[in-house]
Amino acid sequence: MTDQPTNQTDRIQVIDALRGFALAGIVLVHMVENYVGGPPPAALSAATDQGVLDSIVSGIMGLFIRGKFFALFSFLFGLSFFIQMDRGAKKGSYFGGRFLWRLLLLLGIGYVHHLFYRGDILTIYAMLGILLIPFYRVNKKWIITIVAIIFLGAFRYLVFFVFQGENLLIDFDMDPNSKQVTDYYDILKNGSFVEVAQSNATEGHLMKLDFQLGIFARGYLTFGFFLLGLLAGKSAFFQKFKNHKKQLKKGLIWSIVLFVMASIGMIALFAVATNKGQVPPTFDNWTVMAALSFYDLSNIFMTFILIIAFLLIYMKLKGERFLLKFSPYGRMALTNYVGQTVLGTFILYGWGLGLIGELRNIYTFSIGLAIIILQLVISKWWLDNFKYGPLEWLWRSLTYLKVFPLKKDL
Repeated sequence: MTDQPTNQTDRIQVIDALRGFALAGIVLVHMVENYVGGPPPAALSAATDQGVLDSIVSGIMGLFIRGKFFALFSFLFGLSFFIQMDRGAKKGSYFGGRFLWRLLLLLGIGYVHHLFYRGDILTIYAMLGILLIPFYRVNKKWIITIVAIIFLGAFRYLVFFVFQGENLLIDFDMDPNSKQVTDYYDILKNGSFVEVAQSNATEGHLMKLDFQLGIFARGYLTFGFFLLGLLAGKSAFFQKFKNHKKQLKKGLIWSIVLFVMASIGMIALFAVATNKGQVPPTFDNWTVMAALSFYDLSNIFMTFILIIAFLLIYMKLKGERFLLKFSPYGRMALTNYVGQTVLGTFILYGWGLGLIGELRNIYTFSIGLAIIILQLVISKWWLDNFKYGPLEWLWRSLTYLKVFPLKKDL
């Protein structure tokens, strides 16, 4: 999520296309999850998975998309940070202060977005993004070391050691049959927009921070991918990736091997927990903490697989032509991310069409695909006529405290 220069280079185009690809995966996950933004009640899971096609969709989500495309999006946020800082440095100015102001603006946009959907990532990006600023000048070896520490689950283990699996900020029962889970689902299904917004603005923020900073460790992983994106920028990876086809292929093979190994480790550790009578596994012991870390590693290596596969396909002429269709979508990532939430929650929540829990996975997946196609078409048309997406224009204008021209001179 960032402004890009009007004159797009091949390097920027592939970054924008990759960002659009990530955004497509995110809307599919959110639609199939019915935009619940928390543990789904048992009734929802039963209603949405009723046949073979639904199970296939669920399998695709779990194997290729859920937990991977947020990571890809986070990687690109870190890369965009480097691009902006580097652009400022080349002009002889330090962009850190301006970037901090941009993050405060993003926090405001994210807060409004969070009122629609408590799974919002913009507020998290805004808060974690502050920590990126001092890392701009950190040596690449130190960045690699810190990323390894994060990805190996060090912060999860530290949190578990201190809190022993208890929530950090709010007493919330994650069991699908708990009253808190079913009460929130009832608000989504039958409540007005004001009731949804009130719940998200209070309990929702605390739940999200617990998820990000507690034993599920999503926030730590997000920052790890921020740093990987920063590292990619420091290494000028996207400027020269076409010259390293052999290395990318080797990286793909290793990523597949490590993905399989991490998946086996995860399955084995969860099996050990189950044999100890934890059915389903409870999050109050070191075995499950280790299993969660292997789960994270499997997602991390699948994310690497997706990035490398995307770039290898992009190297082919037909592949580049197809994948560049995602470039306008990625250039308008902020507008499209917020837009897909407004549309998705309107379709599903009670204040809109009220279809939450009424549609099988195959149907919500299909609606997600339709939203992607709609936004691809609108993004292409918009950027043929305007320089920036609507929210990108607003964000950029507020960043520099000046009104930038929006419409192109045709």
